[in-house]
Amino acid sequence: MTDIEDTAAGDGAPEIDTRPTHSGFVALIGPTNAGKSTLVNRFVGAKVSIVSHKVQTTRAVVRGIAIHDNAQIVFMDTPGIFKPRRRLDRAMVTSAWGGAKDADLIMLLIDSERGLRGDGDAILEGLKEVFQPKILVLNKIDQVKREDLFELARVANEKINFTKTFMISAENGSGCDDVMDYLAKTLPEGPWYYPEDQISDLPIRQLAAEITREKLFLRLHQELPYSSHVETEKWEERKDGSVRIEQVIYVERDSQKKITLGKGGETIKAISTASRKELSEILDQPVHLFLFVKVRENWGDDPARFREMGLDFPKG
Repeated sequence: MTDIEDTAAGDGAPEIDTRPTHSGFVALIGPTNAGKSTLVNRFVGAKVSIVSHKVQTTRAVVRGIAIHDNAQIVFMDTPGIFKPRRRLDRAMVTSAWGGAKDADLIMLLIDSERGLRGDGDAILEGLKEVFQPKILVLNKIDQVKREDLFELARVANEKINFTKTFMISAENGSGCDDVMDYLAKTLPEGPWYYPEDQISDLPIRQLAAEITREKLFLRLHQELPYSSHVETEKWEERKDGSVRIEQVIYVERDSQKKITLGKGGETIKAISTASRKELSEILDQPVHLFLFVKVRENWGDDPARFREMGLDFPKG
C-alpha cells in the first residue's frame, strides 16, 4: 500500500456524511409584532429581516436560509396578519397567506403575553383553509406564568390540529434549538435549494433599503406613520474598494419630510450614520451612503412602489 493510500485509509481520514439531506420552506406567520423577524434572524444567525418597535414593518415575504445538521431550512418571514384598511395593508396580508400556502410547513408564532386576543383568533380560522402541516410556537415565554402558557397552548390546539407545540424566547434563544432539531428531521429529503453560505435570497439593494427603513422607524417610531418607503436608486462599486449608495425616502406630505430631516438635518444624519454602520458590517467594505427625502403624495397607490417592495398591487 502506498503512503497516499495508507493516509487515506488511516484514522486521520475525514468521515463522509452519508445521511440524506433534507430541505424545505417554512412559512412563519402570526399577528403583527409577534417577534417573527427577530426569530428568523436568530435561526439564520444574521440579520435578514428588519426589526423595530412599530408593527407591520415586514411588508413582503423575506426568505432567511439556515443550515442545521444535514438540513437546509428556508424560513419565509411573512408580513404580520391583521385586519387590512389600506391598499398596502391588503397587499401585505395577501402576501402573508400566499407565503403560507407555498410552504412545506407552517409555523404559527404567537406572542404569549397577548395570547389570541386581536388577530390571533382570526388567523387560527384562516389556517383551517391551509392544509400543510402546522406547528405552534409560543414566544416571549419568559414574560408569562407557566400555567398561562399551558392554557394558551391548550386553547390553540383545540382550534387547530398542530403536529407539535414549542415554547420559546426569540430574544434570548431559549427553546429555539428544539425547533430547529424538529424542522431538520421533519422537512422532506432532498437536495439543498441554495449554496451553503447563502443566508437570504433578498437582493442586496433591497436589503440595504430595508436596513435604512429599519433605522428610520427606530428613530421616528412615534412621529412617523407608515406613509414612508425607502428605495435604493444607485449602487456604485468604487476602485478603492468602497461602495457609494444613494437611497430615497419617500413620504406623503411636506410635514413628514420635515420630521424625517429634523432640525438642521440632525435626524436624517443620525439615520444615515446608523444605516451606514450596519451596511459596512454586512458588506465588509466602506460605505458612502447618501439619503434623500422626497414627497410623493399617495405613493401607497402607485403600482411601481409595490413592485419595488415585492408585493402584488391589489386592484380596487
